[in-house]
Formats: sequence, structure tokens, C-alpha cells
Amino acid sequence: MLQVQNVSKVYRLYRRPADRLIELLPFSSHAAPKDFWALRDVSLNVERGEVLGVIGPNGSGKSTLLQIVSGILEPTRGRVVARGRIAALLELGAGFNPEFTGRENVFLNGEILGITRQDMERVFPAIERFAEIGAFMDRPVKEYSTGMYVRLAFSTAIHVDPEILIVDEALAVGDAIFANRCIKKFVELKERKVTVLFVSHDLGLVKRLSDRAALMIEGRVAAFGNPSEVVNRYVGLVLERQERDEPRGDLPKAGASFRHGDGASEIVSADLINARGESTRNLEPHETVSIRVRAIARRDIEDPVVGLLIRNRLGIDVFGTNTRIEGVDLGNIPAGEMFEVEFTFDCLLTRQDYTLTVATQHREGYSQDWLDDVLSFSVTDARDVAGLANFKTKVNWRRISA
Repeated sequence: MLQVQNVSKVYRLYRRPADRLIELLPFSSHAAPKDFWALRDVSLNVERGEVLGVIGPNGSGKSTLLQIVSGILEPTRGRVVARGRIAALLELGAGFNPEFTGRENVFLNGEILGITRQDMERVFPAIERFAEIGAFMDRPVKEYSTGMYVRLAFSTAIHVDPEILIVDEALAVGDAIFANRCIKKFVELKERKVTVLFVSHDLGLVKRLSDRAALMIEGRVAAFGNPSEVVNRYVGLVLERQERDEPRGDLPKAGASFRHGDGASEIVSADLINARGESTRNLEPHETVSIRVRAIARRDIEDPVVGLLIRNRLGIDVFGTNTRIEGVDLGNIPAGEMFEVEFTFDCLLTRQDYTLTVATQHREGYSQDWLDDVLSFSVTDARDVAGLANFKTKVNWRRISA
């Protein structure tokens, strides 16, 4: 169990290094330092066995929060209550001595965590197998590539039986095979009731792994809760900021967390239509399905793009397309005119729950109106097909005599 209680962290910014010393002298005149609050009154509660993903733009306080939770930094105010052994994998270069070999660093890390050498010798073969750095295990860490360093650091962190695991963007520098193995390890740790707190810019990974997510903005928790909802809010804030910095007429309109755009057009309805022409929320495999999007132009718009995105229950993008990709030109639409686009395709999805996101956009890709997860639907199937896609499959076989 992990509790972050009203934690704040302030740094004093001096105009020049000498001002630090001058400030200590009585009756001296100097420019007053500025206070930079990296964190302000952050409170989080992570239960045993829960995975909490932390997202946000660079400079929002994510890494500072993890360093305080790990005990590397002291908070200016507030406190952290952690029950259990903490293993942390923070920024590259932290925790390992570059002059020591990989083997020596593994055992040193164990000593820091209070693990006996005998116990470390017992788990070392597993660390070595997972890291897969071969003969480099007995070479100085300063000779490692970035990927090799992270492989060893991550392998060490997960094999010291932590009760709380802190990870800061570790999977961003690994290759696809290693990243997939790490994801499987996260699932295993979750089953073992290990509490995981991790920072990632991979929003799909946050949706997939997290039980809850926290969005950090300027040192504060701006959103906390369901990972898909928190990620959608973050995407909305990023797009609104982008449109504000690169204006194209009206400023972005205010709206719900999951709706954003500059308001040049407005989606008034989105519906899922089955093969019988009926509105539905339940589909069968391989039936013809249509997604109907109706919108109104709020000002004169030139060749708008209408798109859709289907996600599964983990928030992973399954399929997306739009009128530009499909080669459909909507032309110029005057203000006040309603327009409708219908996408028709065969349902090749497996038996799962899904959500539909729809959007109208400018040709350059900027959003006019974007509605995340506007409706949900299910695919029902008697067959238990694995994966996300359900292809029509024909099987031929024959016996071949020797």
C-alpha cells in the first residue's frame, strides 16, 4: 500500500550561483530567488496489487513525484507512507555504478535493499536470463548501450521481490521483444499483488496495464481515475493547447473532457447500424455494419474530414479510418448546412466489448469536433477466437502417405 499525502516540492531558483552564498551573509543585498513548485499538494492512494499509471507533459512533476516516493528526494511539505520493500527504476544512470560490472551492480543493488547475498545468488540466474546481455554481465556498465542498461536494471528491480515497484519510462528505450516481455512481467507482478507505480508517455500502454491513472499538469493532479477517461482528457488538453498555440480563427470551445476541437463543425449524432438497417449495440461476426456520423457546419468549411476509431475495452486502438484515407472529398460546406457520412464494412472483430470515437477535422489534421468513446457496443460469438480480428477462415486438409 502506498499513500502520497499533500506532497509539495519547491526549488529555489537563483539568478547566478554566487547568490546562494551571498544570501547566507548578514546585511548583504542580492536578488531574491524565485520559487519553482515542482509539485503542489499531490495526494494519491495506491492499494496493494494495484497498477497506477502516471501521465502528463514534460515538466509536469512526474519524475519528481517518483523520486520522492522512492526516497531519493525529500518533500518540502507532506509525506509518503509506503508499506513494503520498494524497488525503483528511474532515469537512466540512477542506481548503478558505471565503473562496476553488471554482476557487481546487481549484488550492490541487493545490499542497498537489505537483501542477503545468499538470496541474491539464488535469484541471480533469473536476473541474468531475463536481461539477456550475455558476456556483458561481467563488463563495466559504462560500456553498455542504453538498451542493455535498461534490460539489466529492469530485470534486477523485478527479481528482488519488491512489494512496491516504481518505474519511470523504462520501456521507452527497449526493443519490441523486450517491451513485450516487460508487459507480461507487469501482469505477473499484478497477479502477485505487487503495487506498481509507473510513468509512461505510451498512452496505449497506460490504458492496457493500469487499474487507475493520474494526469499531472504543472505539478498538480489534474485528473485521477479510470485510465481511458484520464488518457482521453490528456489527449484533449494536448490538442486544445496545440490549437491555441496555432490559431486558425475561433479559439477552441469549452466542453467535456472527452470533447475537443475548434468548433468549425459540430457532430450532432453518431450511430451504429446493423445489416437490417437498425440502430444497435450488439453485432455478430462478419455481418455488414455501418457507422453513421451526422454533423453541422458552424462556419464555412473547406473539405472537412470525418473519421472513426474503434477501441477495445483496454483502450487499445483496433481500427480507424476517415474520408481522406478512403479517398472521399466532401467539398466546401457553408455555415448552417448539415452533412452525413456513413462508413460500411464487415464486422471482423472478436467477441469483446468496444467503444466508438468519431471526429470531424480539417484537412491538415486539426480537430473541428472530436468525441471520444461516444458509444459502446459488443460483439457476440459462439466461437472463442483469440486476438482482436475474426477472419473468415477456410480450412483444407488431406492425409499424405509416406
